[in-house]
Amino acid sequence: MVDAARADLVRLTPQQAQHEVRAGALLVDIRPEWQRSVDGEIPGAIVIERNHLEWRLHPTSDARLPMASADMRWIVYCTEGYASSLAAASLVALGLDATDLIGGIHAWRAAGLPTTTGPTPVEHVVGAVAP
Repeated sequence: MVDAARADLVRLTPQQAQHEVRAGALLVDIRPEWQRSVDGEIPGAIVIERNHLEWRLHPTSDARLPMASADMRWIVYCTEGYASSLAAASLVALGLDATDLIGGIHAWRAAGLPTTTGPTPVEHVVGAVAP
């Protein structure tokens, strides 16, 4: 199932993902709170746990988040890059521009890219002040 999901994705290394974020893409952390507490979070990512992903990001959903627009590029990540592949493929099936981070937050950290302690509340941006 994971291999099939990945067949339609152009997955990103941590460095590629960081480059795309600088160009306007948004990282999406789909991990549950306990995993975010253990492994930390990526600053600037939006936290949307896996069971809310599709209806919070689809631009025509009545329950979409304000940043959910038809032209947004989504880079989904999890701990090691397995659940994120399935989640990104689900977003692609909905017609969204999505992919995932190869190796998840573990690869991000191993690449020396910034992380911060968690957990950030669901549907908030990591490092942003809560409204």
